[in-house]
Amino acid sequence: MSGIYLDYCAGTYVDPRVKKAMDKYFTEEFANPNSFHGMGLEANKAVVKSREKMAKILGAKSTELVFTGCGTESCNMAIKGVAFEYRKTNSKGGHIITSNIEHHAILDACRWLEGQGFELTILKSDKYGLIKAEQVKKAIRKDTILVTIMYANNEIGTVNPVREIGKVCRERKVTFHTDACQAGLLELNVEKLKVDLMTLNASKIYGPKGIGLLYVRTGVKLTPLFHGGGQEYGLRSGTLNVPGIVGFAKALELIYKEGGKEAKRLTKLRDYLITDVLKNVPRSYLNGHSTKRLPKNANFTILDIEGESLLLRLNEEGIFCSTGSACTSAQLEPSHVILAIGISKQAAHGTIRFTLGKSTTKKDIDKLLKLLPKTVEDLRKISPVRLKSPWR
Repeated sequence: MSGIYLDYCAGTYVDPRVKKAMDKYFTEEFANPNSFHGMGLEANKAVVKSREKMAKILGAKSTELVFTGCGTESCNMAIKGVAFEYRKTNSKGGHIITSNIEHHAILDACRWLEGQGFELTILKSDKYGLIKAEQVKKAIRKDTILVTIMYANNEIGTVNPVREIGKVCRERKVTFHTDACQAGLLELNVEKLKVDLMTLNASKIYGPKGIGLLYVRTGVKLTPLFHGGGQEYGLRSGTLNVPGIVGFAKALELIYKEGGKEAKRLTKLRDYLITDVLKNVPRSYLNGHSTKRLPKNANFTILDIEGESLLLRLNEEGIFCSTGSACTSAQLEPSHVILAIGISKQAAHGTIRFTLGKSTTKKDIDKLLKLLPKTVEDLRKISPVRLKSPWR
């Protein structure tokens, strides 16, 4: 399907160089990497090589990388793995800290554990979606077993001070996990970030879908969610996805080498888009921090329209965007992230997200900017809503 794709936070295409690296592991070197014969050993070599390549980029040991099926699985493995390990020696549930702007993979896992007897503190972000290290420091208790704060928000693009939060957790000897699925263009060195657990997802960095990663710092103990053949150091049983792992490693290598230049290009395009929308679409508001945000993210609340209606109008023009997280796009309720930063429930329905990527050009943005003001004006003519402000 041809058109202008502006939904890169939901998913990216597979870079042709990534696909090329993967191809032979579908049809030629397809054996199970745990099989002890020539073909199996060749597949295993590909896994070992990929793991070592990724570890070097992340500043980790190869034995600290655990391959999973997706980012959601990695987040659940981190959170429940720490909790279940704690429960082995403690009859009472420990204390977990997270925030109100997390992905549902984090929030739902934490709330589920709350129902299992663990105590949960959900920190409130500021109006930009930022969680400060000082908040985390104040919330840590003697029985705190885990802090999980996302690196960059998938909806509004705000980038949290993960390094500072990691420092606080390291000083207090509390395990720190960060969901870094959207942070491909940011610093990913685990030692610099001072993280104990970190989630990554190939499908957000031009790699294949169906492969995720959890960095597990040496010394951090997790109870596995899956049991079986004991793959991935006993933490994640199941036949390894060799093509996916090879593709993930190649995608990470490419973004490591090319990400700096691409981040500058996207930041320029993003700021051009934001400036024009705020100038030429009356009563539009930027969500998230103006500068501490992902290079690819522009999220707006536009008063007196329905974001879904705007999405459909733009879709008819061949422009593909979203109203928020693709993981909850079927829900009619407004985004919990948008509500968390203080937008009213009525205004939140007018939220639209444009996320840019490798294929995005200024010509694409110009087409969007040409269509957007008139489309919003037309939708407002048929809208019964008249709001004075987006804030609660």
